[in-house]
Amino acid sequence: MAQQFDIAIIGAGPGGYATALRAAQLGKSVVMVERDATLGGTCLNRGCIPSKALITATRTLDTMRHGRQMGIVASLDEIDFGQLRDYREHTVATMTQGLRGLVAFRKITVYQGEASLDADRTVHVDPSDGNAHVRRYAEDGGFEDVDEHLEIQAADVVIATGSSPRPLPGTPFNAAVIDSTHALELNTFPHSAAIIGSGAVALEFASMWRSAGCDVTLFIRHGNVLSHSDRRAALALNRELKRLGITIVANAQVTHVDTGENLGAVVHYTTADGGEQKFAAELALVAIGRTPNTQAPWFAHSGLQVDDDGMIPTDAYGRTNLDHVWAVGDVTRGQLLAHRAFAQGLVIAESIGGLDPQPVDEHTVPSVIFSTPEFATVGLTLREAQADERYADVHETIFPVMANARMVMSGMGGSFSIVTGALRDGDGTQIVLGVHVVAPDASDLIAEAQQIVANHIPLHEAANAVHPHPTFSEMIGETLLKADGRPLHTR
Repeated sequence: MAQQFDIAIIGAGPGGYATALRAAQLGKSVVMVERDATLGGTCLNRGCIPSKALITATRTLDTMRHGRQMGIVASLDEIDFGQLRDYREHTVATMTQGLRGLVAFRKITVYQGEASLDADRTVHVDPSDGNAHVRRYAEDGGFEDVDEHLEIQAADVVIATGSSPRPLPGTPFNAAVIDSTHALELNTFPHSAAIIGSGAVALEFASMWRSAGCDVTLFIRHGNVLSHSDRRAALALNRELKRLGITIVANAQVTHVDTGENLGAVVHYTTADGGEQKFAAELALVAIGRTPNTQAPWFAHSGLQVDDDGMIPTDAYGRTNLDHVWAVGDVTRGQLLAHRAFAQGLVIAESIGGLDPQPVDEHTVPSVIFSTPEFATVGLTLREAQADERYADVHETIFPVMANARMVMSGMGGSFSIVTGALRDGDGTQIVLGVHVVAPDASDLIAEAQQIVANHIPLHEAANAVHPHPTFSEMIGETLLKADGRPLHTR
């Protein structure tokens, strides 16, 4: 007999567990099916958390080097890779165990298994990860064997199967051509690395490995990193990465990578003039994007619509083409970000719960890259705002970051700009349309900027906020004042 729940969720990553936690708050009976032995998906286990743990560790090395400029001379004896691995794994375990406890507290049922969906909205669960049985997450932190097969029926089903690293066409992943998951599992840092890509994963590993002393060469398809982002911020980050010692090969089209015994990785690429080149390194990290996990046969058999890119089309609330079937996170079109999936999960849970939530506004989802220095952006770029017919009187205001005391102390360069404009059919009031930052603490600065952009706070009011001195956050206040025609420490 099939088990009955109000909501069944396939996948326990950020989108899946956010939906589950909120739905349970609203009194719904919820079951999650996760194929891995831990909750949290890629973010907690193979992405956001372990990578930021390593970035935090390697930034200690940057601090030591910068200390010499201030008269504090320290030396590095060695990197204890065993202890570094333990630190990374402890950080991940702390977060996943905390999530497991929270899920148990909310009385959410969790099964470890491989889920599939039928056209009649029945969820089938089979053993995964080499297990003989489907397993239930037990309250004591272990597992209980349940059965060789389970059937679950729910009033609503949420698809949250996530995504996987995309390989270079014609070059499968192997010992020397690796994805981000394998890069995080390395027991040591490479001596030399070729990194193919210019997005968050590529730039974060480039910064991390370079800080640890690796010779890093970055292959990018365009003239600078982050070619689709704010141009000024992208150029600033490009400059700072080079200053860190990262070699950037621009306008490079990587065709394939050769590997072999004792060969490492040889990257073959063409340049803008059509010339063919090759570059050898200990390994090659391919970071050219991710592919939604929608290839399993049941996606087609269930009648669920999947587009040519493997994405599941939804409305603004997460509804798919099938009644009472929803999709969240990396399987939906938009930025592949954990915090976006959290927000989507809340919207889906509240929609199922009969509330009237506001859908996620994709233009107000902040994006952060934990490079050195960090890059963060929210809202529209100048080019996007100028092309958007909703806005008139669009301006870009630039703050000279070296006028900020904390930027001077950091020893890094950066960029800070905001885009403002007025609604074309409004009263002419200027609002902030976008904020773009390159700075050591950009990941924290962007939170305030997101609130200003998302809530359409009038520029004059936003500029009246008082920021503590001396902080990086003063750059927000100073730029807002300048945009409002009231510059303080700038011309």
